[in-house]
Amino acid sequence: MATATLSNEVFAALAEYDTPTVCNVIELWNLRPRNTGYMDHTIQCCFPQFKPMVGYALTSTFRSQAPARGGNVYAGMSEQVEAYETLPGPPVIVFQDLDQPTAAATFGEVMCTTYKAFGAKGLITSGTGRDLDQVEAIGFPVFTAGTACAHGYCHILDVNVEVTVGGLTIVPGDLLHGDRNGVTTIPSEIASEVPDACKELMAAEDIVLNYLKGKNISPAGLKEARDECGAQVKALGMRLRGEA
Repeated sequence: MATATLSNEVFAALAEYDTPTVCNVIELWNLRPRNTGYMDHTIQCCFPQFKPMVGYALTSTFRSQAPARGGNVYAGMSEQVEAYETLPGPPVIVFQDLDQPTAAATFGEVMCTTYKAFGAKGLITSGTGRDLDQVEAIGFPVFTAGTACAHGYCHILDVNVEVTVGGLTIVPGDLLHGDRNGVTTIPSEIASEVPDACKELMAAEDIVLNYLKGKNISPAGLKEARDECGAQVKALGMRLRGEA
C-alpha cells in the first residue's frame, strides 16, 4: 500500500500532462526497464476527450459468468467505498475480470455514479463496460477491454488485492496516470518531481518542434536542433538521477 501523500498542487499538476510525457520523464530516472510499468493495448480509453486521470489504485477482482455463491452481488461496492480512506488520495477503481473470456460488463451508470460521488477519479477494468453514454455524461473516465450490453451475474470477489490488468501487476495504492494514450504507474518516490520534469522535457522537445515550424528548414538545421534537444534531455536526466 502506498503511503506517500502528494500535495493538492502536485496532484493537480500531474493531470496537466499527457501520459506519454509522463512515461518519457519516468524513463529518465532509470528506475525500471522502459518496456514495463504501463498497461498494454488491450486497455483502451473510452472517452479520449477527457483530461488525464490521476489517482491511487483501489483494486478488486470480479466475475459475471455465474451467480455468486452467496450474499448481495453489490456488497463489494460498500467495501470498496469504505476502503477509500486507506489511500493517500483519491482512488482509481481497478478491476481484474477473472472470467476468460469476459462474460458481461464490469460497470454501468449506477456503479460509476457511486464511485464518483465518493471521490473516485476513474475506473479501469480488464473486462468490459456498459452505459457509456451515461458514464460519459457524468464526466467519469473509464478504461476497458471492450463493451458488453448486459451485467450477467456480476459480483465483486476481493478488494484491495494484487491484480493484473493489461499485462501490468497493480498493487493497492499504486499511483496511476491515464489518458487516451493508455495507463501508466508513477513510482511513488519520484511522483512529486514528475510535473516539473515534464515541463522541462517539453521545453527541450519544443526546440525541435519550433525549428520544424520555421522557414528554410534543412537536414543540417534539424540535426542541430535535435542535438540541442538531446543535450538538454541528457542534462535533465543526470540531474534527476543525482549524477550532475
